[in-house]
Amino acid sequence: MRITRAVVPSLFTVLNLVCGFYAVVRASTDTPAGLRAASWLIIFGGIFDALDGLAARLTHSSSEFGVELDSLADVVTFGAAPAYLVYVYGLRASLGSWGLLLSSLVLVCGALRLARFNVQLVGFDKDVFVGLPIPSAAIALATFILGSLAEPRFGPTFTFAGARPLLPLLVLVVSLLMVSTVKYDTLPKPSRRNVRKHPVKTAMFVAALAVAIYLGPRGMFLVMIGFIGFGLLRAGFALANRSAAEADDDDLDAQEALDA
Repeated sequence: MRITRAVVPSLFTVLNLVCGFYAVVRASTDTPAGLRAASWLIIFGGIFDALDGLAARLTHSSSEFGVELDSLADVVTFGAAPAYLVYVYGLRASLGSWGLLLSSLVLVCGALRLARFNVQLVGFDKDVFVGLPIPSAAIALATFILGSLAEPRFGPTFTFAGARPLLPLLVLVVSLLMVSTVKYDTLPKPSRRNVRKHPVKTAMFVAALAVAIYLGPRGMFLVMIGFIGFGLLRAGFALANRSAAEADDDDLDAQEALDA
């Protein structure tokens, strides 16, 4: 059996998958410690997911096999695991059977998002995602739970435990955004050429990383909310500009009709 360079990114993908499985196991304990561990495992899964893409680019080993394996891992770590986590953490007690249905949206919409991405994939390098990336949705939910549980291990201590009733709304929003057509930027590639090409995007990523490191999981949640909100704001401006352009075209057509 010959070992190729493709093993390197696949190893990170498998670690991502293991994090997802273990997150489900820890969430099933339904204890604060277990829920915190499950949330961190989803975050670590996101790190491994980013590293497998980086490793694939560095080793020039991107492949259709890697894309499919990555999607299978993502539907576990960022679909099934956060869906079960939010159900156990808050939706089961507050909404009962409706909570089960709502939490399943994370898994269902995530799977649809991944399937759409795979069939629309042209090449392996991309500048934007259509729809909220499933790791971003999962990490937003995981960091919200960590902040609500007042996990004090990293960064200054501040919480948003009082925001716990907002969990159903957050679940609904991130689920729908995954299957939307709202565009979101990819992570900047670590190269001097890319930094020169996208200086603002790179600077924003560095600033977001600093906030996440300094404030811990609560900072990560704020970064994810900023990321989600920026995509929505940009989509709103694009829609407004398109509507204004269409209105101008209609006025021009009307004026030409009168002149004729």
